[in-house]
Amino acid sequence: MTDLAFFQLKGTEAAARRGEIRTPHGLVQTPAFMPVGTSGAVKAMTAEDLESIGAEIILGNTYHLYLRPGHEIVQHQGGLAKFNGWHKPTLTDSGGFQIFSLKDISRVNDEGVEFQSHHDGSRHFFTPEKAIAVQHAIGADIIMAFDQCVPFPAEQSQAALGIRRTYEWAKRCRTVHDKGDRPDIRLFGIVQGSVHKELRTQSAEQITGLNFPGYAIGGLAVGESKEQMEEMLAHTIQYLPVDKPRYMMGVGYPEDILMAVSYGIDMFDCVLPTRNARTGAVFTSEGQLVYRNADCADDDRPLDPNCQCRVCQRYSRAYLRHLFNQSEITGMVLATYHSSYFFQELMRNIRKAVEEGRFSAFRREFLARYRVNGK
Repeated sequence: MTDLAFFQLKGTEAAARRGEIRTPHGLVQTPAFMPVGTSGAVKAMTAEDLESIGAEIILGNTYHLYLRPGHEIVQHQGGLAKFNGWHKPTLTDSGGFQIFSLKDISRVNDEGVEFQSHHDGSRHFFTPEKAIAVQHAIGADIIMAFDQCVPFPAEQSQAALGIRRTYEWAKRCRTVHDKGDRPDIRLFGIVQGSVHKELRTQSAEQITGLNFPGYAIGGLAVGESKEQMEEMLAHTIQYLPVDKPRYMMGVGYPEDILMAVSYGIDMFDCVLPTRNARTGAVFTSEGQLVYRNADCADDDRPLDPNCQCRVCQRYSRAYLRHLFNQSEITGMVLATYHSSYFFQELMRNIRKAVEEGRFSAFRREFLARYRVNGK
């Protein structure tokens, strides 16, 4: 059943969609890119910075917030929005991917996952019930069901076990969420299946059968080729309802976002803009620029001559390179601001293009000037 109070489609061009999500903390225009606030903060960005670039929703990390400062503290502080000063919508992941990434220090069974803290080595056990309880305490507007993301490559038997657990855990998440006292929070289900089409079909049918208000495609952007990613997306999305938001987890390269929007994805998140900026590379309208490189040493041009952000209006590539080489935190702040602005501007342009029925043309024009992998 369509939840018009939560999600409305405003327009389409072919499969590309323009929509709007309503949450207790405000509206989210889709397609949307969510900056990643791992520990309750987007690294090198303040809440004021995020507002100034036009971000409308950020992602919080359940695993990290559970370990530090602890979800009880966040709850006592009035929830994440009050705790971190970001008074707009937030989505929290379930912690499943972080535990997957710590597979050498975690153990999975049908009940849940035992894992070791990367901070102090203490051991913890996450069940679907606990993942929901922690996310309720954190108080995000959208939360995710606990799932099992298998590594790539994964044998079919391993991926099949992953989708069985993901389905069983999703049912348990739905049960405890529905019994809770947070009807204002929307719980999304996650489709898994690695790169096996029949498993993707099975997982999508199982998860959509639980009637979540939104759905995520997980288990991609974990090492497979771009061709495999697109093939699995194209196959999976046909099983997801058209009247509910669709979220592609962990996808962040501009060319991949444009590809996914063309199939009807509404929401994205990724650490790439902020992580790369801190390590000497930023996204621009012409592709990634490695500003730490020697060819920027005496370059008085802005990071992106086509960008209207406050960094590009004031600072040069030479200055950013100098700051990076001196390990000045200011360099990380400026580079992160630019790349974060770039992604929000990309999404604004995508939304406008869909509204005007010219998304396909916009995608072609963007990629014609954008160098992928330096080409």
